[in-house]
Amino acid sequence: MTTVTKTVRFDAAHVLTNHQGLCKNLHGHTYRVDVSVAQADGDARDMVIDFKDLKRLATDVICARFDHAFIYNTESAGEREIAAVVEKNGMRTVAIPFRSTAENLAKMFFTDLRAHIPGIVAVKVWETADSAAEYRA
Repeated sequence: MTTVTKTVRFDAAHVLTNHQGLCKNLHGHTYRVDVSVAQADGDARDMVIDFKDLKRLATDVICARFDHAFIYNTESAGEREIAAVVEKNGMRTVAIPFRSTAENLAKMFFTDLRAHIPGIVAVKVWETADSAAEYRA
């Protein structure tokens, strides 16, 4: 099986409510997202997907929504309060119904991209240069 991967990046802020470590505080990351696509069995073409097309899809689905936004959990009263202040001041937010961990973001990005990329096999979300979570089909 042949697999190709394209990387996109975006900057965003978040907090992890009910976390015991430093990530309970408002902070940001330059997220790196690796999107991997596999060639279908029996597909004899010499290209899985054009890298330009894969980049466009990942950028449209992920980066256009999340870049330079505050990602917040709609289940957290504290995070909703922060989001309200951010929005009141004309800044971007992204509401999600769960904690904004790398694990949860990887699964959500995979699900969102699956509708556009039938051969998607994995999404890896890097919060830092050496910390990542991967979701696979």
